[in-house]
Amino acid sequence: MEADELLVRVAGGDQRAFEELYVLVSGPVFGLVRRVVRDPAQSEEVAQEVLLELWRSAGRFDPARGSALSWILTLAHRRAVDRVRSARAATEREQREGRRNHHPAFDQVAEEVEAGLERQWVRHCLEKLTTLQRESVTLAYYDGYTYREVAERLSLPLGTVKTRMRDGLTRLRECLGGVA
Repeated sequence: MEADELLVRVAGGDQRAFEELYVLVSGPVFGLVRRVVRDPAQSEEVAQEVLLELWRSAGRFDPARGSALSWILTLAHRRAVDRVRSARAATEREQREGRRNHHPAFDQVAEEVEAGLERQWVRHCLEKLTTLQRESVTLAYYDGYTYREVAERLSLPLGTVKTRMRDGLTRLRECLGGVA
């Protein structure tokens, strides 16, 4: 039986179909996760999380949008990337904390300088947005308004504000990519 058909049956709660699907996809899922995560133990854990997610969210699979295997491997890739990012962020936090504890006076000055440079770079990138994108982003992220409140303040439809926010944040991310 193909993965597409099995996944549809799994969405209906068919445990036998899940067992067959597990046998069919666990190898490719683990292989993909292993290439991204690299650590064997972490890879096994992430692969198991993906397979558990399959059982829970099989109903979200839409055969019209692609094959079951592609959908499953996309879930696996996203989960693996999330794990790598999480591990990297934890390592960076630990390193910052270690540096902070090692040279407190120097670290405070360095952090203030770094924060000032980051603010300056963010302002520079905000200036590259259109006026409407900049207004939307500023109201939401600096003034704390919800998207709905931003739409009301700017007298615009909510969908328009969401589009401006998405486009503005995409441009900011591209601009700020050189900072990270």
